Formats: sequence, C-alpha cells, structure tokens
Amino acid sequence: MVNTDDFIKRLEVILDYYSLSASLFADKLGIQRSGLSHLMSGRNKPSLDLVMKITENFSEVDLYWLLNGTGSFPKKMINDLRSSENTAPSVITETKETVIGDLFSQPEDNKEIIHSPPRDIKNVPSGNKTERIVVFYRDGTFKEYFPEG
Repeated sequence: MVNTDDFIKRLEVILDYYSLSASLFADKLGIQRSGLSHLMSGRNKPSLDLVMKITENFSEVDLYWLLNGTGSFPKKMINDLRSSENTAPSVITETKETVIGDLFSQPEDNKEIIHSPPRDIKNVPSGNKTERIVVFYRDGTFKEYFPEG
C-alpha cells in the first residue's frame, strides 16, 4: 500500500526538481488541476493512471521510488561496459536495485513461469469466465495470455 503522505512529499521533490508549479505539473500530465490539488492536500489518494502519467512524462522518475521510496530520484544512469571496448555504440542503462518480496520481479533464471489454471475451481459464478491475463514487466513491456475455452 502506498503511504499517501510520503507520496505527496515525493511529488513535491519532483515539482522542485523540475521547477514546476502544481498547475503546470497538472497541465504537463494532462490532468485536472483540482485533482492534483486534492491529492496534494491529502484529500484524494494517487491513482494508477496518475502514477503512470508521471513515469511516462518524466523519465528521471523511477516508479519504485515514486510509489514506496526505494531506488533514487533522479534515476541513476551508468554507461554500459561495452561502450569502453569500442565494439558497440554507447548504451545507457538504468541501475537495478533488488527489492525483496516484489510482486513484479521475474525469477532469477529469467525463465517464464506459466501455470495452467486449475480445472476444478469451486464458488465461481458460471457466467464469469476469464477473458485474458496481462503481465506487466519493469521495462514497460507486457504479455497477454488468453485462456483456452
């Protein structure tokens, strides 16, 4: 769960870093100024849509830092080791931090784990069927899985 007070403090850091007023920040994100005002005052909680707009529009904002304060702001950037060998163009990559217990982490061996759904699920209304399952990855990509049937 995101601590709203801490989230607001991190938003204030972002506004200060970019030298933006709350009004200009709302305009850049394409959200209503009143919505941002209600969030900053603690009246409303941050929505997923707002969080995604911030990380999409401000590349230095790390998603994990914004949500729970882990990581850094602005994002730390390092040069890829290959650039020093002059065999490949210079590549900038984001440093990765290990977050224990992170719901969205992939297994260490990077093998995809797909579990088939159990066939004998009880207490599921007969009219409700899973349409699709979407898995989102840290790099912004996603995979969709469509159950058989």
